[in-house]
Amino acid sequence: MRHPKEGAPLVASLYSSIPIINAGDGGHNHPTQTFTDLLTIKNLKGRLDCLTVGFCGDLKFGRTVHSLIGALSRYKNTKFVLISPEELMLPAYIREEVIEANHIPYEEVRTLEDAIPDLDILYMTRVQRERFFNEEDYIRLKDTYILDMKKMALAKPDMLVLHPLPRVNEIATEVDSDPRAVYFKQAQFGVYIRMALIMKLLEVV
Repeated sequence: MRHPKEGAPLVASLYSSIPIINAGDGGHNHPTQTFTDLLTIKNLKGRLDCLTVGFCGDLKFGRTVHSLIGALSRYKNTKFVLISPEELMLPAYIREEVIEANHIPYEEVRTLEDAIPDLDILYMTRVQRERFFNEEDYIRLKDTYILDMKKMALAKPDMLVLHPLPRVNEIATEVDSDPRAVYFKQAQFGVYIRMALIMKLLEVV
């Protein structure tokens, strides 16, 4: 049995005669989105170290969360705040093999209001209906966290809000006009990152 971190793109790359870009591996990893997230943070925050990063929502199946935690774990003075209901907590293997193995301080909390004042980055995620085995659990958990202007008022003036998109209703549309909401810029950076990857594979650059 493969480790949960190993997915279809890795297996396919062993047999393919052409390059494969991992554009998202089920509920495990999403490397191209992580390049996008790192570029967004570096460009808008000016650094990738010395950050307190909060991940909110579906941390169990959120492949973008899993990949970004792995990437940011390489940087100094990083701290993670994991915000989720108990049913959608970060998988134990990521917590143990990535966060704890790299001696990164972290905390697990249940409410966004308690966490948001200390964050430099808030990474929101949607609760994904397709990951649930029954509709009742999805309906019960889907609106656990909704970021609105009332919660944004608790945050630092320079905190950035990221989201891999698409959103459902976990971020109120009123937040879109807040300069700290950078998820549309993030999507734009994603175009540049994927263009660069394709150009690299085509040996254009």
